[in-house]
Amino acid sequence: MTTNNINYSELAEQIKQWGQALGFAEVGITDIDLSQHEAQLQRWLDAGYHGEMAYMAAHGMKRARPQELVPGTQRIISVKMNYLPPDASFAKALGNKTTAYISRYALGRDYHKVMRNKLKQLGKMIEQQVGSLGFRPFVDSAPVLERQIAQKAGLGWQGKNSLVINKQAGSWFFLGELFVDIPLPIDKPHEDEGCGRCTACLTLCPTGAIVAPYVVDARRCISYLTIELQGAIPEQFRAKIGNRVYGCDDCQLVCPWNRYGQLTQEDDFLPRQHLKDKDLLTLFAWSEETFLKNTEGSPIRRIGHERWLRNLAVGLGNAPYNEEIIRALEDKRQSTTALVIEHIDWALQQQRDKCAQSTRKNERLIRIIEKGLPRDA
Repeated sequence: MTTNNINYSELAEQIKQWGQALGFAEVGITDIDLSQHEAQLQRWLDAGYHGEMAYMAAHGMKRARPQELVPGTQRIISVKMNYLPPDASFAKALGNKTTAYISRYALGRDYHKVMRNKLKQLGKMIEQQVGSLGFRPFVDSAPVLERQIAQKAGLGWQGKNSLVINKQAGSWFFLGELFVDIPLPIDKPHEDEGCGRCTACLTLCPTGAIVAPYVVDARRCISYLTIELQGAIPEQFRAKIGNRVYGCDDCQLVCPWNRYGQLTQEDDFLPRQHLKDKDLLTLFAWSEETFLKNTEGSPIRRIGHERWLRNLAVGLGNAPYNEEIIRALEDKRQSTTALVIEHIDWALQQQRDKCAQSTRKNERLIRIIEKGLPRDA
């Protein structure tokens, strides 16, 4: 079939139906003009807010110029896929300081693989209709301004926490893109800003990472600190991390729009029981072999066993005082790396400080009781 006799309006509607059949909650189409975002991107990079994520700056403005990333691209198909599990149990997990909290998106199969495969299938479906098609799928895997693209494709607005928010679905969804070289009709951008005067995400971020509306300093973000950061977690943030050992959902949990969050229909995103809400000590005891086995096909595997232990050590330091925790930390200290030892030593100090505080409190209580007792008691 030649491109001359293709009804692109009908094809665009067909693409959306195919996308939903593949499991995407919503599909939008936009052009490739992202020039309005270049200045903001450059300011963010100049401020150093990308931290150690050198790849954010390595491609210059290519991130905002899709035609340079994939020559010949005419349109971008933007998709979202819900990932919120039926039993997220946020409060229970965060409230129990001996439980390891893992960001809910990471409890199932690696979303990069799941969505990329589905986007490839979508590309093949389009190719069957138009003949030769140039297409390339992206899922958080290349210099792509996925949130700005999603907003331009009508999937939602960029909230003050920088995430895309949808009135019917909150922000519990992944984004993906399919670059194509055909002139599909484009959707109306989402121009309404639904955050209004709300600043919950700014004020309740544990580490103050949202330094201004729509601006996140990754160097302060718990997700960055527990996932992207290669070295030691700055001491100023360790206590604030609490029991979050992989990622953080706080800015989504406090967002009023997430009361409308839609549950995932994708079985691959359902939580793995050996990862969800497990005891910190249980996960800390995993050998590297066990870690690799239990995180196979999971996004967690990318941080490696060393940083996994680093994060867990911080969580154990923030847990209530427990002799078992001290023994586990001391035992692990004998057979681990310098990076992990640094965080174990910090955790041991936190545990000992809590022990000392508890002892002083008990001593004061005993003196108060003794003073109030009659002499012959």
